[in-house]
Amino acid sequence: MLAVTSHACRPGVMTELSERTRANMDVVLEETCRQLPHGGDHDSRRFIAERLIEAAQAGHSTLGELGIIARRALAEISAKGG
Repeated sequence: MLAVTSHACRPGVMTELSERTRANMDVVLEETCRQLPHGGDHDSRRFIAERLIEAAQAGHSTLGELGIIARRALAEISAKGG
């Protein structure tokens, strides 16, 4: 499950994400990581989760928007050979 509260771009600034957004992030993270062997290793899951958090803080909160972000992160992992 993704963190309830996460750091914004500026140090020391916290941003609360809505329950709906957090739930959408969890769903997208799980669906995306199913495409990785054994559901993904810790580093891969963390990389995707960090991208989702950044996107949500920027106002992207729907399943569709978050899904696009997660797929891009997955493509980056694949391109790096991870």
